[in-house]
Amino acid sequence: MQVGVVSDVHGNLVALEAVLADMPAVDALVNAGDVVGYNPWPAACVEAMWDPTALDVEASVPGEPVPTVLGNHDRAVAEGSGFRFNAMASAGVDYAREALDAAHLDWLAELPAERRAFDDRVHVVHGHPDDPDRYTRPHEFDPDLLRDGADVLVMGHTHVQHHEVYDEGVVLNPGSVGQPRDGDPRAAYAVLDLDALAVEEHRVAYDVDRVREAVEAADLPARIGTRLAEGR
Repeated sequence: MQVGVVSDVHGNLVALEAVLADMPAVDALVNAGDVVGYNPWPAACVEAMWDPTALDVEASVPGEPVPTVLGNHDRAVAEGSGFRFNAMASAGVDYAREALDAAHLDWLAELPAERRAFDDRVHVVHGHPDDPDRYTRPHEFDPDLLRDGADVLVMGHTHVQHHEVYDEGVVLNPGSVGQPRDGDPRAAYAVLDLDALAVEEHRVAYDVDRVREAVEAADLPARIGTRLAEGR
């Protein structure tokens, strides 16, 4: 079974479209959270999680809701809670809160902090199994993060692509679709072979200038767009 793994889309529709168009044929998708925040397409990105094939791109992905967990930006938009946000993050949260309608906000509010998928073999969280807001850096990956018989742990939050394969299973961060922070500006995702317990990390270039222009047109902080070219 091939599973496309995404995280930290952060309202970047241009990057999400590039990822879905680039992704090889998969049997399912999972999303480790932060669908919204920062960039100016929160509604379209939420709707893509409802049906990724509704986007105007050719993609070999299932046209069904994507199992998604609640990220800290998702929570802030849906519930008005804070998370040590800087000015850029706060502006993105405020923008999304204004741009989304009741159905979008209800969907975000109902996202679970963690979920199991594929007969409980895959455990999906945003930050860490014990704390959804904790950053789990690559050097902190460890087989002890695998809990309750899960073969795979999927995390996001750091925006840094990395995975490790252990005798006990796989720990995976697919990186960020919409705002990579590992020095590579290309959108990040991964494909998990659930039968072989193997991971392919992928990167795909997208039109960063289009995003930068849209950020400025939406009167969001310019740095939200300019940092994308740096992968920071």
